Amino acid sequence: MRGKFIVNHVYNNNRRYLQTSNNSSSSASNPKTGSTIRCTSSVLVKMGRVTVIFLASLVFFTVGTVNSCPPSDRTALLAFKAALKEPYLGIFNTWKGYDCCNKWYGVQCDPTTQRVADLTLRGESEDPIFEKAHRSGYMTGYISPAICKLDRLSSVIIADWKGISGTIPTCITNLKFLRVFDLVGNRITGTIPADIGKLQHMTVFNVADNLITGKIPGSIVKLNELMHLDLRNNRIYGGIPQMCGNLKMLSRVLLSRNRLSGTIPSSISQIYRLADLDLSSNLITGTIPASLGKMPVLSTLNLDNNLLTGTIPSTLLSGSGLSILNLSRNSLEGYIPDVFGPRSYFTELDLAYNKLKGPIPKSVSVAAYIGHLDLRNNQLCGQIPAGSPFDHLEASSFVNNACLCGSPLKKC
Repeated sequence: MRGKFIVNHVYNNNRRYLQTSNNSSSSASNPKTGSTIRCTSSVLVKMGRVTVIFLASLVFFTVGTVNSCPPSDRTALLAFKAALKEPYLGIFNTWKGYDCCNKWYGVQCDPTTQRVADLTLRGESEDPIFEKAHRSGYMTGYISPAICKLDRLSSVIIADWKGISGTIPTCITNLKFLRVFDLVGNRITGTIPADIGKLQHMTVFNVADNLITGKIPGSIVKLNELMHLDLRNNRIYGGIPQMCGNLKMLSRVLLSRNRLSGTIPSSISQIYRLADLDLSSNLITGTIPASLGKMPVLSTLNLDNNLLTGTIPSTLLSGSGLSILNLSRNSLEGYIPDVFGPRSYFTELDLAYNKLKGPIPKSVSVAAYIGHLDLRNNQLCGQIPAGSPFDHLEASSFVNNACLCGSPLKKC
C-alpha cells in the first residue's frame, strides 16, 4: 500500500511539472522558428522516459520487497548464525543476500507471508554437501535467543552436530506456532524450560543425547497435541509427572538412560495411542502397573535396568499386543505367570537378571511366536519344556539359575 502511494505521488507530481513546463514554453515560443517549442517537446519526451523508467524501477523494488523475507527475519537469522561455528561443510555460505527465503540452506518460508517457518539443520544427512565432504557435520557455539524473534517458526531442527552447547533459550516458549523442536545429538546443558506447556501446538519434542539436567517440568502435561517425546540419554532426575495420562495424543515416550526415580504413574495407561514406552536405565522403583498390559496399541515396553520390585503382571504376557517386553535387570520376584496363549507374540521377551523362581511355564509352548527369550540369572528350577521356542534357543538364555535342566542345558 505504501509503495502504491509513492508511485501515485511521483506520477502526479511529474504530471503537474510537465503541464507547467508546457504552458511556460508556449508563452515563450517564437512563431517564426518554433525552436523553443521543439526544445520543450524534446524535454517533454525525455522527462516522460525518465518518469517511466523511474516508476518501473520503483514498482520492481516494491514487488521485490514484498516477495522476500522481512528484514527482521533476516537479522534474526544472521544473529543466530553468529553464535555458531561450522568449520567443515560451509552450510552458512549460502546465507547471504537480502532474501533469506531464497536458497539459504535449511531455511524455509511460508509462501504466503514470506515469514521464516522452518529451520532445518541436520548434522547427519544424505544431502550432497555432506557426500561431497565425505563426513558428518560438526558445529560448536550455542543457540542464540535471537531465534525467538522468528515468531512464525513452525519447526526447529538443529540435530546431530555433536558440539553445540549452551542452554535451551527459555524464550522458545513464546513461539506460539512451534510444532517440532528437535535438538538431538548435541551438548545442550541446563534444564527444559519450566513453562514448556505454553506451546499448545507442539507435536514433537526431542532433546535426546544431550547433557540436560533438572526435572521434567510439570507443565509438559499441558501439551495436548504432543505425539513424540524423546528425552533419552540425558541427566534428568526426579519423577515422571503423575498427570502424564493427560497427553492423549502421545504415541512414543522415550525416557531411557536418565536418573528418573519414583514409581511408574498408573495414568500412563490412559494414553490410548501409546505404542512405544521406554523407561529403561533409570532409578525407577515400585511395582509394574498391571494396567500397562491392557493398553490397546502398546507394542514395545522397555523397563529394564531399574529398581522395580514385585511380580510380573499376567496382563503383560497373555496376548495384550506387546511384541517387545524387556523387564531384565530389576528385582522382580515370584513365578513367571503361566498365561501364555495363541495371542502371545513376542519378537523379544527378556526377563533376565531378576529373582524369578519356580519352573518355566509350559504355556510358553502355546505362544504364537517367541523369537528371543532370555531367562538367565534368575532362580528358576525344573525341566526346560521341549519344542518351540526352546528348540532354537541357546544355553546362554538359561544359565545361572537355581536348577534348570534339559536341552539346551544338561540332562535332568
